[in-house]
Amino acid sequence: MIMDREKDHDDLSNAIRMLSVDAVQKANSGHPGMPMGMADVATVLFTKFLKFDSSNPDWLNRDRFILSAGHGSMLLYSLLYLNGYKDITIDDIKNFRALHSKTAGHPEYGELAGIETTTGPLGQGIANAVGIALAEKIMSERYGHDLFDHNTYVIAGDGCLMEGISQEAISFAGHLGLGKLIVLFDDNGISIDGPTSLSTSDNQLLRFKASNWHTKECNGHSPLEVEEAIKESLSDSRPSLIACKTKIGFGSPNKVGKSSSHGSPMGEDEIKLIREELQWKHDAFTIPETILERWKKNGSKGADKRQTWQKKYSNSSYFSEISDLIENKHVMNIENLLESYKEDLSKDDTSLATRKSSENVLNELTDKLSNLIGGSADLTGSNNTLAKSQKTITSSDFNGSYIYYGIREHGMAAIMNGIALHSGLIPYGGTFLVFTDYCRPSIRLSALMGLRVIYIMTHDSIGLGEDGPTHQPVEHLSALRAIPNLEVWRPADSIETLEVWQASLQSLNTPSIIALSRQNLKPVRKKFIKNNLSALGAYILVDRDDADVCLYSSGSEIEIAVNAAEKLELEGIKVRVISVPCLDRFYMQNKEYKDTIIKSIPKIVIEAGVRQSWDYILNENDIFIGMTSFGSSAPAKDLYKHFSITEEKVMSSAKLILNRRNT
Repeated sequence: MIMDREKDHDDLSNAIRMLSVDAVQKANSGHPGMPMGMADVATVLFTKFLKFDSSNPDWLNRDRFILSAGHGSMLLYSLLYLNGYKDITIDDIKNFRALHSKTAGHPEYGELAGIETTTGPLGQGIANAVGIALAEKIMSERYGHDLFDHNTYVIAGDGCLMEGISQEAISFAGHLGLGKLIVLFDDNGISIDGPTSLSTSDNQLLRFKASNWHTKECNGHSPLEVEEAIKESLSDSRPSLIACKTKIGFGSPNKVGKSSSHGSPMGEDEIKLIREELQWKHDAFTIPETILERWKKNGSKGADKRQTWQKKYSNSSYFSEISDLIENKHVMNIENLLESYKEDLSKDDTSLATRKSSENVLNELTDKLSNLIGGSADLTGSNNTLAKSQKTITSSDFNGSYIYYGIREHGMAAIMNGIALHSGLIPYGGTFLVFTDYCRPSIRLSALMGLRVIYIMTHDSIGLGEDGPTHQPVEHLSALRAIPNLEVWRPADSIETLEVWQASLQSLNTPSIIALSRQNLKPVRKKFIKNNLSALGAYILVDRDDADVCLYSSGSEIEIAVNAAEKLELEGIKVRVISVPCLDRFYMQNKEYKDTIIKSIPKIVIEAGVRQSWDYILNENDIFIGMTSFGSSAPAKDLYKHFSITEEKVMSSAKLILNRRNT
């Protein structure tokens, strides 16, 4: 019986190995060694533990499997195909890494059902998994264990654990005690350069233990040891690391345990030897019907559990509430829900920093959107991200909606991606705009995956003042605007801040950065208009059909533009002012609308950042007033004067540009 069981396991795991080897060879590109080495671990996980139903990949209460070591993507694609996911065929396996293929070089969220997140940049998957595990705890606490009770499993490699983001993630997970998170570490001691001893001598088990994780070692090629290790981990209340001792390229006579199997095809001659070594007597991409049927039966065995759960869910008192959250019914009606508040703002002449305006909006939103999950990277009081009604999430109480992430900006951003991926929750998190440098890889993945994640980035210019150039973001607005499918918002006052929040919440497949001021700003929108003008990206704030010059600006510099326009009008120069809260959104508008904003009159742009992202609007005869260097340490008013971002500069520039035109 034991021999039969071992033979059965070997058949299943070797199917993974050979599909991976054959696909990489056909593509002449890829990473065969990791799938070969982790096939045994993956087989045990999928056949003995993972709760899923391949016929319904989006089942809310499924276990999540994250391949953090995304270069080993053929491991995941093989598992999806073998388990009968309808979204993937053998032709997709054969087209690995080909143009327009669903089976990209690294797993791409949205390309295939069963891919829970985009991985490839190492360490991101672990951090995403922390967010998913946290979301499960939040949903379970709110709606009951009968509806939300699932585990999150991760396969990670040496590279994932070397990346700094992994430490941020595991420290956070250990602190909150996310016990339904299990990381299966592919402990093969090999990287692309060669043995990992070339660059690291960390004791990973001690490292994870220090972060309050349960740890276990096992032979990754012993199904029984892997099974026992997972069982033990599931019984522990802490998150778990299982160090699976494996051999990269397992089954390859000449390349097993060597870096040569890491990132290159095995070669036809070696593949012949692999077939002999594994006793796999089948042609490339051929899985015997008996093995394929066993795998497909495995993929469907969760159907009964899913159906039982579905009945509970459909009959639950929470069904309507959860469905509304997932379908975004409240979000899509947010203008109506906040209409009276917006009208009140139009009557309020109080000067406020937009970070404070954002806090006021949050106080309104959190009473109306129960699925907003906020946080900050140790800057709660500066980012103004904590609303009055919010309760803190702790290791002993997950029935809250605010997270203290600590100084883990990169980890925070990736964890928010995981929360968004889980379904049902809307994450937002704050730090200073300059520290998007630490968040950027995860922000980019938010955009790539099309996730609604809202980044609250305060202290958005030299206007933060005395903290100096290390904290003053001058290039960041342009750098972030360069990321596709990311909307960078910079509101000018309380009404624009409200509108920006509305637009961000309704951008279901686009992350948003809301850049907010430290310094107080005077209201520029003093008339109630129900429509969300900011959602257009740019709109006419001060209109003149016969304008001599047009001023474009965003955020805190709108006040400078409006004041300069008023003074120029007194001198007989007719001025039009355009508020541009989001260049990204404006550039997406149709030509007819853009033509109403960009007229063939001289243009001046005012923004306390670099010019780079404004070149669609500006031509060679126009003027940009902003930054061409790093900032300096001084009070905000002194800095604006020092760098000539002033009303006077705008006025002299307008006169200069008009003189040029008239000569």
